[in-house]
Amino acid sequence: MSTTSNTSARSYRVINPATGEPGDEFPVATDAEIQEALAASQSAFESWREVPIEERGRIVTRVAALFTERKDELAAIITEEMGKPLPESAGEAEYCTDIFNYFATEGPSLAADQEIKAIGGGRAMIQKLPVGPLLGIMPWNYPYYQVARFAAPNLMLGNTIVLKHAESCPKSALAIQKIMDDAGVPSGVYQNVFASHDQIADIIADPRIQGVSLTGSERAGAIIGELAGKNLKKVVLELGGSDPYVVLDTDDVKEAAANAWATRLENTGQACNSNKRMIVSDGIFDEFVAELTNLAKDLKPGNPAEAAEGTYAPLSSRSAAEGLAEQIQDAVSKGATLHAGGTLQDGPAAYLAPAVLTGITPEMRAYREELFGPVAVVYKVGSDEEAVKLANDSDYGLGGAVFSTDVERARKVAQQLEVGMANVNGVGEGADIPFGGVKRSGYGRELGPLGMDEFVNKRLFYVAD
Repeated sequence: MSTTSNTSARSYRVINPATGEPGDEFPVATDAEIQEALAASQSAFESWREVPIEERGRIVTRVAALFTERKDELAAIITEEMGKPLPESAGEAEYCTDIFNYFATEGPSLAADQEIKAIGGGRAMIQKLPVGPLLGIMPWNYPYYQVARFAAPNLMLGNTIVLKHAESCPKSALAIQKIMDDAGVPSGVYQNVFASHDQIADIIADPRIQGVSLTGSERAGAIIGELAGKNLKKVVLELGGSDPYVVLDTDDVKEAAANAWATRLENTGQACNSNKRMIVSDGIFDEFVAELTNLAKDLKPGNPAEAAEGTYAPLSSRSAAEGLAEQIQDAVSKGATLHAGGTLQDGPAAYLAPAVLTGITPEMRAYREELFGPVAVVYKVGSDEEAVKLANDSDYGLGGAVFSTDVERARKVAQQLEVGMANVNGVGEGADIPFGGVKRSGYGRELGPLGMDEFVNKRLFYVAD
């Protein structure tokens, strides 16, 4: 995953990627404000963990309701901040309702004591207890959803949260804080901080912080992982992805290509688990690429606040668009075929025409690097074995999907994918479905039952006969 953050941010600032125009700006917190937040988080933890989980659930349920009640306001904010098409922005807010409701409902059973067999006698059980204040470092591509999947299970567990959002998303960060406050989350339990990168290092080192969750780039993950390890803190890292999307066969190539294209353009291609590598059997490859090209070639830049049919939205920033254009140009200069799109509109806006690329080879940046934007990279393979080999020839291991009219054939291929999420004839997503990867895509899981299993003290409680 890409990030717009820099290592010496002096403020949190909105720059509308559809226009390049600057918007609201907020100063970085003072060191004294950071210390106040840490003290408040620790103090709040002492009381929040004692609140019965059912009562915490009632507050989290109110958080859930407010995301949908305020979806129009929330949607307008992130469309301005990072260019997400307005309908998708509203959908993201509503998805947060699903996530908070899931953990409010399922949390008590997921966190319940689990009795285990004590072969030597006595009674033994595993308890899931809160560990204390946590630091969340969140990205810009899903400003609400990313926070929800970290915050919801940990609020239910009784942990407290210090949240550092992306520098480009201050208004959405403040909107989340207001939801928490208005829902009755006690003071200090959830706190947004406009922290600098130097302050983040200090927060991780602080003995009151018991764990860190980061969603971001490999580079950010390496830095945060090192800081967490140095300070003996538990860390969850959700990093980049270059997911294989394997089409072995289909009864309708046009429909298969349309589905693949729609998946790739979700959030203007800026999703960690997007289908960044389409691996297509040689018998349908030419028709598949032709259909993708038809879908891409007539798209025009549009206002994401209007999201008119036949238009595409900007990327999150001008620098993101320029970086993606450089990756495309590198591939073309080394022999790849650009079938459509890939043109960068003159600045200061962040529009890059959705592209279709074939002929990618290992010496090109696009073979190894994540393309975080609307680029369909399509590979031709002649066998299932070749598809598996290519799918696994990646530094990433977030997700992957395999499609075939023969479900058992698809299952066999999907079983061999070196990923954290393997899918057959669709992609499993939802508040109840765990999310996370392996290899350089990070470690740890969010959402679903596993989402409440990361930042807990899995305490043994043993009573002798």
